[in-house]
Amino acid sequence: MGFPGTWMTESESVVYRVVPKCACSTIGQIMFYSDHGTFFDGDIHDSTEGLHKWAQEGSQPLIEANVLAHKSYAFTCVRNPYTRILSSFFDKICGIQRNGRRYRGNLVPLLIQKYGIEVGDPENGFDFDQVKSFRRFLLFARDTIRWRRPMDPDIHWSAMSGHVATFIANGGRYDKIFWTEQFNDGMQQVLDAIETPQPVALSDIPRFNESEGHGPKRAHPVEDYFDDLSMHLMYEIYNRDFDLFRYDFDNPANKMPVGEIDLDEVHAKLGD
Repeated sequence: MGFPGTWMTESESVVYRVVPKCACSTIGQIMFYSDHGTFFDGDIHDSTEGLHKWAQEGSQPLIEANVLAHKSYAFTCVRNPYTRILSSFFDKICGIQRNGRRYRGNLVPLLIQKYGIEVGDPENGFDFDQVKSFRRFLLFARDTIRWRRPMDPDIHWSAMSGHVATFIANGGRYDKIFWTEQFNDGMQQVLDAIETPQPVALSDIPRFNESEGHGPKRAHPVEDYFDDLSMHLMYEIYNRDFDLFRYDFDNPANKMPVGEIDLDEVHAKLGD
């Protein structure tokens, strides 16, 4: 199994478990910069050198040896499940991807046919009923996660706790899990705890939001997308995320965490 989704600086100053839709582009670029003093030219997910990634075969033995010996500070970043699933919908389902095509080829036509979802398109200014379509997408997301039908769940909407858990289950241990909503505070704590070859001034780092501009803008407040049934589905899919990472399930309008993350609890509950 190893450590899928794990990135490490070439200097081995820090190890990061990627959680999709949780500031991973910005974090990856900070890691790259902290070694090289420059940002990767392009989407950091496309880099094949300058940063160790589990997906790169040559990086695997280095990452595995580091993580199992806990040689470096290890961290990850999480996000409110309500805003994360909305972001996945607008970026991956409604948006046009970097290659100029729809995400995963036949996925959107499948959703239109089987779930009656509308996604709009750039020609009509992405004009469609966002609330109705999102709620239908949420039903699809639940079906993929619960029954792996009509396809396996996608990494962008599978539960954060699932991503976080593989690192623990295979022998890793986190030193820090912080919230996207308090990104500067959390990332600064990581930088304060490690030594980087290049100094990083967090206030000077731009935000690398690679999904921005691909699709429609969210037209309503977060809470408007979630009725009673939608919240029931959210709890069915993401109850562990709400509980472990201390987000407010009862109020979709509150994107901020409501308590501190207990690292020992996370390791105990996700390590089995």
